[in-house]
Amino acid sequence: MRKSLLGNERGEVIPGATLRTDAWWIEQLLVVLVLGGFGVYATWAALQNAHYYAAPYLSPFYSPCLAANCQHVTLPLIGSWWNLSPAFLILWIPGGFRATCYYYRKAYYRSFFGSPPGCAVRDWPKRYLGETRFPFVLQNIHRYFFWLSLPILAFLWWDAILAFRFNGRFGMGLGTLVLIVNASLLSLYSLSCHSCRHLCGGHLDVFSSRPAKYSLWRAVTRLNERHMLFAWISLIWVGLTDVYVRLLSMGVIRDVRFF
Repeated sequence: MRKSLLGNERGEVIPGATLRTDAWWIEQLLVVLVLGGFGVYATWAALQNAHYYAAPYLSPFYSPCLAANCQHVTLPLIGSWWNLSPAFLILWIPGGFRATCYYYRKAYYRSFFGSPPGCAVRDWPKRYLGETRFPFVLQNIHRYFFWLSLPILAFLWWDAILAFRFNGRFGMGLGTLVLIVNASLLSLYSLSCHSCRHLCGGHLDVFSSRPAKYSLWRAVTRLNERHMLFAWISLIWVGLTDVYVRLLSMGVIRDVRFF
């Protein structure tokens, strides 16, 4: 493919980076806007250290809240000496999980680094180094971020359960549904991960020797086929969840209470 980018079958040099005439760059532009915009917003929200709790809703950017000076303490593992935003104690785990994700690596390598920008399009870098140098060699720790993300998911589901409790009484608001959908989408994204698929049976050489694992692997494989979809929907929804809790905390909007 690289030879065809430099010249055709007669050896004539192609003047541009590609002969493609379709709008191949639109997908890359959307990735830059959505992924870059989310990164900017998440960083800003973490730096705010405010408006992340509107009882009984806790923003997923701050969950679990581990510092003793949190607006809503989930697990007080860190004393009041922690003066920075408690989001920094948590966000490095889901952030690292997404940054090392096999799908996201493909997306941002193409869109931000042009390696390659698209199919049958010349690379921006003159040399291809892959993931052989720092920091990209650290991409191999993705499987460990998967394990670290599982407790975060458990806390997000706990937050969703607590979202049914209003001043000690059982109830449901729109925020309850927002947190349930958020936990569900993040669970689908995590469980459809390639590392999860490998752990559930992808490492086996003979499936017939482990029929239970084979059944589990097939179920996860069906999720894995939609991993890209879950990656984008869960990313957008977790950002919107923080926006919803933030606006409630600021008094900009009011929660719709069903009962």
